[in-house]
Amino acid sequence: MDNEEIRVWGMHTLDDHLFLDGHVIAIGWKAMGDLSQLPQNRDAYKKRYIEVFPDEKKGSVATCTGMIYRFVCEAKIGDYVVLPSKVDKMINIGVIEGDYTFVPDAAQYPHQKKVKWLKHYPRTMFSQGALYELGAFMTFFSVKNYTDEFLAALDKNFKRNVASAGEDETVAATAEDIKQNTRDYVLKELSRQFKGFGLEEVVAALLRAMGYRAVVSSKGGDRGVDITAYKDELPPRILVQVKSKDAPVAETTVHALKGAMREGDYGLFITLSDYTPHAQLYLDNNPIIRGINGRELVELILKYYDKLPEKWQKAIPLEMVYIPVAKDDDNSSK
Repeated sequence: MDNEEIRVWGMHTLDDHLFLDGHVIAIGWKAMGDLSQLPQNRDAYKKRYIEVFPDEKKGSVATCTGMIYRFVCEAKIGDYVVLPSKVDKMINIGVIEGDYTFVPDAAQYPHQKKVKWLKHYPRTMFSQGALYELGAFMTFFSVKNYTDEFLAALDKNFKRNVASAGEDETVAATAEDIKQNTRDYVLKELSRQFKGFGLEEVVAALLRAMGYRAVVSSKGGDRGVDITAYKDELPPRILVQVKSKDAPVAETTVHALKGAMREGDYGLFITLSDYTPHAQLYLDNNPIIRGINGRELVELILKYYDKLPEKWQKAIPLEMVYIPVAKDDDNSSK
C-alpha cells in the first residue's frame, strides 16, 4: 500500500458499544438534520450550523463545522479509522465501508457511516506519541503524525515488531507537547477571561502567592500604576503595570511606568503579549524595571498555582498529573 494515498481518521465517542457492536462511526449534532441535503461545501455547512446554533461562539462554529464537514464529505470508503474505546481501554482500527447516512431515530449519534473493525489492540502496543495524537480534544480528526504506526498495526507481525522495540523515543516529545498545550490553555484563558482590570486582580493574587503584599489601584490606575507591592513592611516599593492587549508593548508605554517611579522604587511590567524590540532594549538598559511577557506569566502561574486562591483555580482549572519523561542516560543505571 502507498501510505501517502491512505487517510487515517481519529474518532472519539461516549458510546463504545454502538460503534463497536453496531460497526459504525458516528457524530452528534442531531439538530443539523440530514446533511446529505446540503450543498457539499464548507460554507453551506457553516451557514446551516449558525442557523441551528445562533448563540455559538465564532471559534466553536469553525471547529464544529470543520469536524462535521470532514466526517460527512472528506472521510471516504476505504479510509481507516482509529477509535480508542474507554469501556475496555483498547485501540480499535477499522476501515470505512459505507457512505454517509442520517439515522433520525438515533438518540445521540444520527450521522453515521458503516465500518468494518479489523484489529483491536491494548493501548500499550502503541508509542506514547501515537496515543497522545489520539487524545486530541475533538470528536473526529485527521491522524497526521502517526499514520504509519497505525497502518503498521494492520500487519500480522505488528505484535512481534512492537515487543522487540526498545525505549519509546516519542516519550520526550509527548511530554513537551502536553506541557506546551497546558501553557497555551492557560494563556488563552487569561486572554479570554481577564481582559483589562480582571488581569490586574489575577496578577495581584499571583504576587501574594509569591509572598508579596499587593494592592490593586482603583480603576483608572495611579499615574499608570495598576498594583503596588512590597516584599514586607519595608521598602523597596514595587510598582506594577499590567497590559492585557494582544499587541506588543511599545517603548513609550514602558517609559511611562518609569516616570511614575520614585528613587528607590522598582518596576514590574506584565503583558499577555510581548515587547517590541525597542521596548525590550529599554528594559535591558533599565534593570530596575522587570518585564514579563505572556509566556513568562504562565510559567509563574503554573509554579505557584497550588498557592493561588480557590477563586482563581476555578477560573483556570488544572489538575496535577504525572506525565512520562525520557530517561536520563546519566541516571539510568542508578
